This record gives sequence, structure tokens and C-alpha cells, in this order.
Amino acid sequence: MPSIAMHCLETQPELLNSNVVTINVGGRIFQTTKPTLTQAGPKSLLSRLAETNSNRFVDRDPDYFSLLLSLLRSGTLPSIVKDFDLRDLIEESRFYGLESLLTNSLTDPSHFDAFALRQSSILQLNARDSPSAIATTPFGSLHVSHGSKITSFDWSLTRKSTILTQFTALDSLLALSSDIVAAGATDFSGLQILDLRNGSTREVLNWENVTRSGSTVQAIGSSGEFLFASFESSRRNSNSILVYNLRTLKPVIEIGHNEIFGADLDSAIPATKLRWVSGYGLLMASGSHSGPSGVSGNIKFWDIRSGNAVFELKEKTDCFSDVCVSDNLNAIFKVGVNSGDVSYADLRCLGSAYNNGNSNPWVCLGDRRKVVNGKKEGYGCKMESHGNQVFCSKGGDIELWSEVVMGSAKSSEREGRLKERVFRKNLMGRVKDMGGSRITNLAFGGNKMFVTRKDQQTVEIWQGETTRF
Repeated sequence: MPSIAMHCLETQPELLNSNVVTINVGGRIFQTTKPTLTQAGPKSLLSRLAETNSNRFVDRDPDYFSLLLSLLRSGTLPSIVKDFDLRDLIEESRFYGLESLLTNSLTDPSHFDAFALRQSSILQLNARDSPSAIATTPFGSLHVSHGSKITSFDWSLTRKSTILTQFTALDSLLALSSDIVAAGATDFSGLQILDLRNGSTREVLNWENVTRSGSTVQAIGSSGEFLFASFESSRRNSNSILVYNLRTLKPVIEIGHNEIFGADLDSAIPATKLRWVSGYGLLMASGSHSGPSGVSGNIKFWDIRSGNAVFELKEKTDCFSDVCVSDNLNAIFKVGVNSGDVSYADLRCLGSAYNNGNSNPWVCLGDRRKVVNGKKEGYGCKMESHGNQVFCSKGGDIELWSEVVMGSAKSSEREGRLKERVFRKNLMGRVKDMGGSRITNLAFGGNKMFVTRKDQQTVEIWQGETTRF
């Protein structure tokens, strides 16, 4: 016969350990601790249950509660979560006040694995227009412009909404938050700040050029503090980049102002891509122009504090089809419009290269393919960097470029020179993921990559097996 002490231990464990909490969820008994429940946050239902000694009964599905309790205990969801419906899990997390924790677990950017990416699903757009631009947030919510519309998907990609804009077609889109975007077009005056919750225009930002004509948007970018917009006058005889305070949307400084006279093609090229290089505190602005003599372009790095260009790369021979810059790799990359070859230039020696008279800082990573019959092998290629990798589309395929670390850099640093760098290429996805229509957009959010293709009214979601729900 059990003793009285043993009987108390079996039936009333909370009397012996004040941290143990017993909860009845839908008829199933769960036991956990107060510190585990308080991980849900002070305003959550579970934190309130941890502080009460009254009857702790919750009339909800115990199977979903078990998943969320595992999330509180370990910070991750158990593998069996793939057998459950994501929308139902989200609703349960909202009931308990755990949606932010669930978001972090399912879309954590640190779980992005470039080498494991596979096409996992496709998002359908309710229209006949193909996507012209896509924008993402750090935790994976997605905005897609198609025609005059913007369709938005929440972080789980299970809920979507569509608004109609004043634009005939959008060319530039940047997510300022999960509900606010900056939008512009090359044939419509002004940069619009849109509230996606109700489709309203919060503010319109314009550039006052010398001729007082309208100004169209060629590119948008941002840093943690600033919003950048590349404008061109509607008469196409002047262009500029304006820097705004991201919080107040008030102009801070104007850089790269060009008034075009005669046949000055270099000044006629507006920036069509803007990227902030946080490690250097510089803004990269690139643009190209196709003329009778071929494609020419320039890439400039701007110090927005002084308004001066730190260095510039002028492109005429095998000008870029697209460029990207990587803080992590300390390099700028381009794909040649004629050859289709990928090349890089080390950011750490760009200034010294020009000072030493080296007019070509590019190092080709391909096999220097010869252009046959004037065919532009790199036409339409898209390029973006993410983490320690560079992604480059070639037709319907995606190349993944990564640096291979060769030996130690310390000896090279002691000798005052940079070691030779080696990059390797991998083709992404499975055989069935490759080919198809030409890729038009690449973007990254959370632990996913998003891809759009020419004449397709869809967005592809690429993610790793371990992060797939």
C-alpha cells in the first residue's frame, strides 16, 4: 500500500513544485513549467494561465496545442508539424498569442540554405498580367506587382489580398513594412507610398527638375535609415537620385544630378538599380543604355554624406546585363550582356585599381565564351546576392555562385595584397525545376527564394527540405 507521502506525490505534484503547471486542453492533460509558459510573452493567454491557480481548462484542439508547447520548450516545431494544416496552426497560434514565435520559427532567415533550395510550391495570381516586380520583407511576406495591381501574401503565404493602383503598370516596388510599399513606374510621375491594407496613397514624392516637367521613377532602394529613389524627367533630359529620411520621408540630399546636353550618353543614363552597401556605408547605383554602337553603362558608389561618387566603373565592352553587390563577399558581380559570363570586382581594391591605372578590375568567372553572330548571350539575365552566395538567372535556369576558400588569407594580408579568389558555379534545383520561360525576377525573404518568369501569372517558392511545411 502506498504511503500518504507517495499518494500526495502522485496526485498533487504542483504542491511539491510550484513551477509545475497542469493544463487541460480539450480533455487532454498537459504538464509544463511556468518559465516555459512565460516564453509566450506577458500578454499571452499562456502567461496568464501560468499565474493562476484556478481551473486551467482551454477548449481548443490538443494536437495543435502540443505543437505550440513544443515550440515554447525548444524554440522549434517538431517534425510531425508537416502532417498538420498550416492555416489551422496559425489560427491556434493567434488564439494563444504565439503568432510572432511561430513566424520566427517557420521563416527564420538564418535557416536559409542556398544549396538545398528546391521549388516547393507556386502562388497563383488572379489576373492575366505577368509579374513586373516583387518585394519581400525579412520574414517572408511578399508583394507582387502585375499590371496596375499589387497582390500581397502574408508571411505564411496562405492569405492574399489585391489592390488597384493609379499606375498602368509598375516597374519598381519596395517593401517598407508588411503593409506599406514604395511604388513607381517609368511612365508615371512620382514615387508613391502605398498602404496595402486599404489601397490608399499615403504620400507622393516628386523630384523638381530644372524644366519643371514630371519625373518618373527608375529604381528604388533603402537602408535602415534612408529611402533612395532614382528619377528621370519626363522629357528624359535630366536625372537624379534623391535620398529621403525613411521615417519622415523628408528629402535629405540629392546626389548624381545630371543635366543632359547634346549627345552626352554617359549623363543620359539614369540609375536603374540601387543597392545599399552597409559594410562600406555607400550606395551602389547602376544603369545601362542601348544605342547604335552597342550597350554602355556605368556603376557608381556614392557617399550620401558628402554627395560625392567614391568610384565609378564605366562599361562599354561587354556591358552588364545586370549587377549585384555583396557585403559578405566584399565584391560586385556582373553578367555580361554579350557573353553571358559572370565576373567580379573586389570592392577592397577598386579605388587602388583605378589609382594604379588599371581600367579593368573585372575578373571573369566563366570560360570567356565568344559571341557568335552578334547574339547577346546575357540579355535578360538577372542577378542578386543573398548571404554568401550570388544567384544569376540564365534563361529559365539559375546559377548559384559561391566562393571557395583557398588556404589562409593571413600571409597575403602580411604581404599587403589580396589573395586570388576562387568561385564555383552550381545549377540550382532538380531537373524538373529547371528550364521553362525566362526568369524575370529573383527575390529573397525569410528562408525562401521567390522567382517569376516571363508570361507566367505565378510566383515560384523555393526553399529547403528541412524548412518546408
